[in-house]
Amino acid sequence: MTADLPPEPFNAGEPAFTGDVGGTTTLVEGSTFCLSTGTGDIEPGTPHGLFFRDARVLSRWQLRLDGRTAHPLSVSHPEAFAARFVLRRPPAAGLADSTLLLVRERLVGDGMRETITVDNLGREATAVRLELHVDADFADLFAVKEGRAVHSGSDAVAAGPELVLRDRKDGSRGVSFTASAEPVVVPGALSWHVVVPAGGRWSTEVVVQPTVAGRAVQPQFHRGERIEASGPARKIRAWRAASTLVTASDPVLTGVLRRTESDLGALQIHDPARDGRPFVAAGAPWFMTLFGRDSLLTAWMALPLDVGLALGTLQTLAETQGKVVDPLTEEEPGRVLHELRLGPDSTAVLGGNHYYGTVDATPLFVMLLAECWRWGADPAVVRSLLPAADAALAWVDRYGDRDGDGFVEYRRATDRGLANQGWKDSFDGINDASGRQAIPAIALCEVQGYAYAALLARAELAEGFGDEAVAARLRARAEELRQRFAEAFWLPDRGWYAVALDGRKQPVDALTSNTAHCLWTGIATDEHAAALIRRLAEPDMDTGYGLRTLASSMGAYNPMSYHNGSVWPHDTAIAVAGLLRYAHLPGAVDLAHRLADGLLDAAAAFGGRLPELYCGFARDDFSPPVPYPTSCSPQAWASASPLLLVRACLGLEPHVPRKTLTTTPHLPSRWGELTLTDLRLGDETAHLSATGEKVAVSGLSADWTT
Repeated sequence: MTADLPPEPFNAGEPAFTGDVGGTTTLVEGSTFCLSTGTGDIEPGTPHGLFFRDARVLSRWQLRLDGRTAHPLSVSHPEAFAARFVLRRPPAAGLADSTLLLVRERLVGDGMRETITVDNLGREATAVRLELHVDADFADLFAVKEGRAVHSGSDAVAAGPELVLRDRKDGSRGVSFTASAEPVVVPGALSWHVVVPAGGRWSTEVVVQPTVAGRAVQPQFHRGERIEASGPARKIRAWRAASTLVTASDPVLTGVLRRTESDLGALQIHDPARDGRPFVAAGAPWFMTLFGRDSLLTAWMALPLDVGLALGTLQTLAETQGKVVDPLTEEEPGRVLHELRLGPDSTAVLGGNHYYGTVDATPLFVMLLAECWRWGADPAVVRSLLPAADAALAWVDRYGDRDGDGFVEYRRATDRGLANQGWKDSFDGINDASGRQAIPAIALCEVQGYAYAALLARAELAEGFGDEAVAARLRARAEELRQRFAEAFWLPDRGWYAVALDGRKQPVDALTSNTAHCLWTGIATDEHAAALIRRLAEPDMDTGYGLRTLASSMGAYNPMSYHNGSVWPHDTAIAVAGLLRYAHLPGAVDLAHRLADGLLDAAAAFGGRLPELYCGFARDDFSPPVPYPTSCSPQAWASASPLLLVRACLGLEPHVPRKTLTTTPHLPSRWGELTLTDLRLGDETAHLSATGEKVAVSGLSADWTT
């Protein structure tokens, strides 16, 4: 008799994203994520673990068969929140093969469930001893990330078939372990001694349930429930049902878009305190929380899928918008939050649970609000957020422009804050052509572009809601900023914009990808854009897998650095969108296609999922691209980047209040036919099919203009 094979995992009909059994496996669902080896183990003394609300509730999870580690065969990810680890018992001495198959099926969602299945494929019964070694250090996320996690000790209580661990430092935190097949429980381990008949199967289901503030957290799954019936699965189905379906003839693009949809669904956090309103977390493993800049840009990119995610992000950020001046948290009236933290050491990190040290989230908030309005968001909700937008622009004027020169700059308020407060926020992220770090206060080129676009966005909202005088005044301010920016930031002898002005108002003259954001926002003049396009196309910027953050000809260039020569997919996608905004200029479309192709090739090399960043080596020297060691994956704006490529190459610009849908397609030839099915635009639903520079639109009412 032959044993039945283990059941197929959830969504088995979808692309099977198979991982490297020698690498780290990351599962994520809302504020829960798990890092393990490719065998499913969480090894003590590593950054691995099960994390919930910024604390590690599982620091050891090691399964042993007869005292030995099982041999890995494969690991697959049917969804971002589920994994299937396939292993075998090590062969007996002198034998090459094994007849015992071990499958670990894992699901996360406000806790973790792991189903352990043993199949005996041999011709005689076999005795098996399974031991699951567990521990929890309840360390703060940042302590784990920075390698300073110290086990303060946990108290273990074996209560019959249940094992409970409690944080010795904070007794209100804990974690419990229960299993469907009753184990032998001792502090630190659950074990089973079983006999599996020939062709037979044995299985148990282990549930890990965190306790916070003295209360057990209700997991998003039930014991014995199939994965497809679980809360995470229902949530991803609802997200897909409400989202536009985007497919292409190119199987790579279609597969990447499918992974994008899955990852963005898993990265969403639905706040129960706010009627389940969604926002997207920045990325796993270290940024599973609300981030102003990251969440706003991700929501912008994801607009073709769902406008609701953007609205939820805006509403949540409006509620946390700065009201007072607090140097410790860098809060200022009107300033938009940088990050929200919930871990046990949050008050010791960057000043507290709420930290505001970002210079770009505030204008990005205004930009996204207007974009939501264009994409069909409820006008009443948009109107309710106008005071937050006005407070944001007031911050730009009063606190963002620290010296009254008309540009937005930053300088941290204390030595605990971030030294750099743009998207390149590493300590050495802003430097000149020789490699010297910029002296604060620093006015970044892309932030001036965001401020310009925010003024135009608020002007359009004012016009849409009947305030022509305000609209005219804001447009005049935007034009003045555009002219002053051109004069102060353009380097005519170099052919690019300075990355910044330093504290002495001197140009910081390095060639960076930041300049491409100036194309995206439209602050660049045609004359400057034409020169910049030529310069971005040079090999010192274009790696073949995307745009370098810093040109290889610059003094601080290091392709293995975080911000000084690496490739960030979201950054390259913004560059593509910027180039296609200037598609009428020579070379813009060709470079946009080259960069888009490079990103998709990189995605294919990373198993269909774009990571946060990767090393900026030239494609001719290193192919496939070299991973960056601590890159987040999945990471929100990297996951959303393919959607921005699609939108930019379609030239897709809806304006629901005006009942117009504009398209100016420039699709790469490799994409073949691109289709968008059930694109929701307010109360309307459109269907688009495009190839090359042709597009067909159907489904809209007769009073729409396309």
